Amino acid sequence: MAITASAQTLTTIANFNSADGDVPKASLVQGIDGNYYGTTFQGGANYSQYCFGLGCGTVFQVTSAGTLTTIYSFCVEYRCSDGANPSTAMSLVNDGSLYGTTPGTIFQVNPDGTLTTFLHLCCTTYGGVIQGVDRNFYGTTSDGGNRDCNDGYGCGTVYKVTPTGVVTTLHAFDGTDGSFPHAGLTQAHDGDFYGTTFEGTENCRVSGGCGSVFRISPTDDFTVLHSFDCDNDGANPEGTLIESADGNLYGTTAFGCGKAGGGTVFRITPAGVFTTLYRFCSIVNCPDGLQPDAGVIQATDGNFYGTTTHGGDPSCQYYGCGTLFKLTPAGVLTTLHAFCPQQNCPDGDFPFGGLIQATDGKLYGTTADGGIYNAGTIFAVDLALDPFVSLIRDSGKVSGIGGILGQGFAGTTSVSLNGTPAKFKVISDTFIRAQVPNGATTGFVSVTTPSGTLTSNKVFRVRPQLLSFDPPSGPVGTQVTITGVSLTQTQGVGFGNRVPAQFTVNSDTQVTATVPSGAKTGKVGIQTKGGTAISSGTFTVTQ
Repeated sequence: MAITASAQTLTTIANFNSADGDVPKASLVQGIDGNYYGTTFQGGANYSQYCFGLGCGTVFQVTSAGTLTTIYSFCVEYRCSDGANPSTAMSLVNDGSLYGTTPGTIFQVNPDGTLTTFLHLCCTTYGGVIQGVDRNFYGTTSDGGNRDCNDGYGCGTVYKVTPTGVVTTLHAFDGTDGSFPHAGLTQAHDGDFYGTTFEGTENCRVSGGCGSVFRISPTDDFTVLHSFDCDNDGANPEGTLIESADGNLYGTTAFGCGKAGGGTVFRITPAGVFTTLYRFCSIVNCPDGLQPDAGVIQATDGNFYGTTTHGGDPSCQYYGCGTLFKLTPAGVLTTLHAFCPQQNCPDGDFPFGGLIQATDGKLYGTTADGGIYNAGTIFAVDLALDPFVSLIRDSGKVSGIGGILGQGFAGTTSVSLNGTPAKFKVISDTFIRAQVPNGATTGFVSVTTPSGTLTSNKVFRVRPQLLSFDPPSGPVGTQVTITGVSLTQTQGVGFGNRVPAQFTVNSDTQVTATVPSGAKTGKVGIQTKGGTAISSGTFTVTQ
């Protein structure tokens, strides 16, 4: 079901002019200073043959009031060894720096524009890079890996990089399990990473395959969760998946066949149960949108928001110049804005990049084209949603330090995690550092400021720690005392081959469990609302 609504709340806050960047293709990220950061694919101060004679792209900063500043222009170095043509979103880490990718590099950039090439990659990278809970970095390449695939060029990989730059290939795609991943990864609360491939698998009538959704653990346990068939569920997912408040993953396919030919929005559970929520271009001339390249976000009202690169106003070129949409969890779509309703597209056109919801409650995004100088725009959408606080990391262990983003932090009197007071330090009016307190349980973070209490838009998951168990061996029926940290919200205990055991939570630091029938010698595991902890030692099941 599709609804069209007039959205007078979209405001163009900045226009690119090529000298300060051109073709912004990625979504923004909020920094610790309260400003927003992004990249442009072209434009900037440096022109090179390696960038097709055009500008090689930029990193920029923009304030909520629309003051646009180029903080770095790529291809400063010989043969563009610092990278060129970034097209993916950057990610914020706890020290306040940003990490991003160009087609052959991973870079780190500070808000003052100091850029360091963190790593040169052998292969093309269309997806961004994220820092996992283990502090390593994870991402995908769109080629390389298995040289038996793609005429020797490889079909792409999933990789891990340590903070010191040591690279490990976790998985090399072979075509049957997907190929050419265009999107980055999402680490879900179960600790595994979820991603998509643009092509590949054998469940599609289109040559080359229609793509897949996969899960991979930090130790390279890989599973294909879904293979796209083109006709019913779409094809060619390009946007990064998100984990929703319901624990499921949501994403989009850019293309498809037949009734799914305009692209789709889908939901998939961690177990692989797949549902198509909406098929675009379900109306003649595609006023509901066409080609959702960028994926979706979930805002604080529980709805999903995104953009389509084409569709919308049919008077704008042949297929329309793009839309901004809202989608309810039940699959009801509302078109909030159709880009380029006026001559010369003052509001921009072709919003290839995705959206973010900033802590002021507004949505922010970019268009790759249009605007005053026809080089792209940055826009804001006011949906009248309340301000909130955002967490740089949404999970951690007791005593760990995390960053909190927001506004109006001067004079803050308390920070708490699910009701447990936390130690904190106000770094600036837009940034707080806080420590995960002893006894804390998984829940929302609250910050009390002179203007009121702000609540996090996501749950912070307190990760359990399993320190020891006693006795170290015994037959079925043995009662084992497990000692650890953050065990109050224990949901399951397993022995050896993951056979579930009956258990009792005695305290936040102790659980007792009974060795179940069918258990085999192996490690002990505990699952809580905050994650999973596995013992370092082995419990021996005796006769």
